[in-house]
Amino acid sequence: MKVSSNFPKSALKEAVFILSGIGCAAFGLESFLLPNRFIDGGATGISLLMAELLDIPLYLLLIVVNIPFLILGLRVIGRGFTLKAGISIVGLALTLVLVDFPEITEDKLLVAVFGGFFLGAGIGLSIRGGGVLDGTEVLAIYLSRKTALKIGDVVILINVFIFLAAAYFLSIEAALYSMLTYLAASRTLDFVVEGIEEYTGVTIISEKSEEIRAMIIEKMGRGLTIFPARGGYRTHGSSADYDVLYTVITRLEINKLYRELDCIDPKAFVIMNSINDTRGGMIKKLPV
Repeated sequence: MKVSSNFPKSALKEAVFILSGIGCAAFGLESFLLPNRFIDGGATGISLLMAELLDIPLYLLLIVVNIPFLILGLRVIGRGFTLKAGISIVGLALTLVLVDFPEITEDKLLVAVFGGFFLGAGIGLSIRGGGVLDGTEVLAIYLSRKTALKIGDVVILINVFIFLAAAYFLSIEAALYSMLTYLAASRTLDFVVEGIEEYTGVTIISEKSEEIRAMIIEKMGRGLTIFPARGGYRTHGSSADYDVLYTVITRLEINKLYRELDCIDPKAFVIMNSINDTRGGMIKKLPV
């Protein structure tokens, strides 16, 4: 069996992401959320709520609550993912036991925002390393395949029940602050996973496609793909033939693209769609 020469480097990178994620999540839990009885969504939120109600150590609940999701992940996603997820979750539990993080603040707003920030950053970093710290994402993937619901819809439904339970067993105020914690965590998670360079796929239809092609390559330094196409909007006579251009840029480059297009063809038809990530090509090699 041939092992890629990049395997040690890739494994080290994944380990750094997972360890950093465990540290961030543990810091967010012990320094912000736990001392102030705030919870989050997902399996972590379930564990926090049960720890508050049953007086069971959080580190133990994190493992027990996530076990069913890990078993499901073994069936739905695969052995490699389940192994990394299990290591991540056990690592978080051990960190909570072995490392004593100080309480940072008692201000409820700061606790909600920064507790969510560090917890979301931890989950996001672990995802970048190929694992997870919260198993409800696995359940969401499974249910989305079996039903018409999207993954995001399933996550929202799960969290609605968690926050309703928090309002009933803790207090409405605690549930509201916990919702703020979840929002901060989810936005931070998206930022960590997708990055500041959120990618945008751009499709351009113009009679001046050759000039636009040269501009994208020479001035923006991006690669592109050309599709031959024929216009179908005419009711009489022959349809026009033209080239459709497709390229991928970062959102920070959108204004520059618009400026250049206004100079070449202000009437160019442009379609944009968000892309979570790209691999290969020129997009990763060029600074913004």
